[in-house]
Amino acid sequence: MFERLARSWDLVQASAAVLRDDKELLILPVISGLCSLMVMAAFLLPAYLTGALEAIARESQDGGMPGAGMTAEIYVAVFLFYIVQYFVVFFFNTALVGAALLRLGGHNPTLGDALAIATARIGQIAGYAAVSATVGVLLRMIAERFGFLGRIVEAVFGLAWTVSTFLVVPIIAAHGVGPIQAVKESASLLRKTWGENLIGNGGIGLAVTVVVMPVAFIGFGAMQYLFAQPGMAPAAIVVAGITVLALAAITIFAAALGGVYSAALYLYADGGTTMRGFDRSLLEGAFTRKT
Repeated sequence: MFERLARSWDLVQASAAVLRDDKELLILPVISGLCSLMVMAAFLLPAYLTGALEAIARESQDGGMPGAGMTAEIYVAVFLFYIVQYFVVFFFNTALVGAALLRLGGHNPTLGDALAIATARIGQIAGYAAVSATVGVLLRMIAERFGFLGRIVEAVFGLAWTVSTFLVVPIIAAHGVGPIQAVKESASLLRKTWGENLIGNGGIGLAVTVVVMPVAFIGFGAMQYLFAQPGMAPAAIVVAGITVLALAAITIFAAALGGVYSAALYLYADGGTTMRGFDRSLLEGAFTRKT
């Protein structure tokens, strides 16, 4: 366990070294997050104003089982939301990963280079968004209609989908192949090189959590304490604002970190290419090889 934690920290440091060379890549997760919020508002605000959200809540309680009263129209709306939201996320992830691939190959990409890569792959990105949306809706339907058992199925197959598609974005960014071929190649590379026990990305997530937890605990704890003191409400609001900004910065950095990490893993899986800023042994040790 301690070896895995140490290895994950080494991977974080190596990925961070790449980001230090291309700080402008951090802008991409920011834009992605803002666009995602706009998409969510574009779907949820009309639904709230028209009363559709209340209708969804009522229908989800009909029929004796969770989701039994969900209508086809609702599922269509959810499907469209997934497509648009996934497209936004995948577009900026492709830009980030494409730039990371260039950087790891020894080049010096700009923000314009990153966006140009994603723009050139816009058809493939849209196709992958549609595939992911279809999987997401199907799993959601199973979870809603079959209660506890359905949620187990959703969790298991959702995890399997996440693992098998881990390298899809790097594959699309590198080669511009279609979504189905990219999913097949991603699953093949993972099985061939590291097996099914993917732990590297979880290690980065754990390292980020170690940073997030104390920031959130101290920040929001201080906010609650100040709110309880007479005349300290303005200070509490300032502390809350600083805490939210700090957490947002960590989230943005983690997203960029994950993009660089996935790019490095793809290059290694695709033939063991020597990558600037990464120790090959760290990438090998980031996964448990299937026996």
